[in-house]
Amino acid sequence: MKIVFMGTPDFAVASLEAICESGHEIALVVTQPDRPKGRGYTLTPSPVKQYALDKGIEVIAPESLKDESVLEKLRSTDADIFLVTAYGRILKKEILDMPKIGCFNVHASLLPYWRGAAPINRAIMSGDTIGGITLQFMAEGVDTGDIALVKVLAIDDAWCAGDYHDALMALSKDAVSEFLVLASKNEIPRRAQEHEKATHAAKIGNDDAYLTFDESARDARNRIRGLSPFPGSFFFLNGKRIKVRNAILGNGKGEVGTVISTDNGGIEIACKEGSVILTTICPEGKGVCDCASYLRGNKIEIGTKVNER
Repeated sequence: MKIVFMGTPDFAVASLEAICESGHEIALVVTQPDRPKGRGYTLTPSPVKQYALDKGIEVIAPESLKDESVLEKLRSTDADIFLVTAYGRILKKEILDMPKIGCFNVHASLLPYWRGAAPINRAIMSGDTIGGITLQFMAEGVDTGDIALVKVLAIDDAWCAGDYHDALMALSKDAVSEFLVLASKNEIPRRAQEHEKATHAAKIGNDDAYLTFDESARDARNRIRGLSPFPGSFFFLNGKRIKVRNAILGNGKGEVGTVISTDNGGIEIACKEGSVILTTICPEGKGVCDCASYLRGNKIEIGTKVNER
């Protein structure tokens, strides 16, 4: 088969690896344009672009898919399949109709749950215990297409979003490999989603990341897990912004948002129900450190109210 692949971040590289290893022809790789990165804001290719270049695969990185020259380039591939993983742009119907077999998307959830931009973060933030990968027939709606293949994964309670991301990335490679075997035999399964069960994985905003602790300890910990390591949840302590990388559940009680203990090697903060013990943080202007180390050089008074600036 002849395949056009569209993807951008490191998560998408696993899908491209699976195609390369399948022996099918990769007619073209499409990715996002180079973006400024690092302290020097150096223009840097996406992980998918770098992988494609390393493999000698033709790659384009257009600012827009509306340009007629880009559309003509896609048409000229005469591809059987367009496979999309975290490309970052919605494909219009004209593109969806181009490949002979169809356009397929690798989505990091068990659709119809967590349709949208941030399925990995939202699953962990919600305390989900089961997740996975869905390969779907692409439709004009956002993640509304029929399901072709599903891979299920148990979510470990100790995982943060970064851990879940890595586990799903490995699973996505298996899913794409299996899908390509089915596609080559013209045996792609197809079933409609149960749209009434859909949940939305909205893009993460500042309000999602701001820790007020005005929720149960379990919800606060899941919020921390679901935003670690990126973009990171945060609160303010003595006027300084503190990002949180990891936390465990505590047994303490107190006024919501107050420091109730520093005796256990962490910073224990009272929630609406119970408490959380922050174990790994990133203080403003500094690198990641464990709270025990932070406390050795920074005294925090018991009863200190967080988020007071």
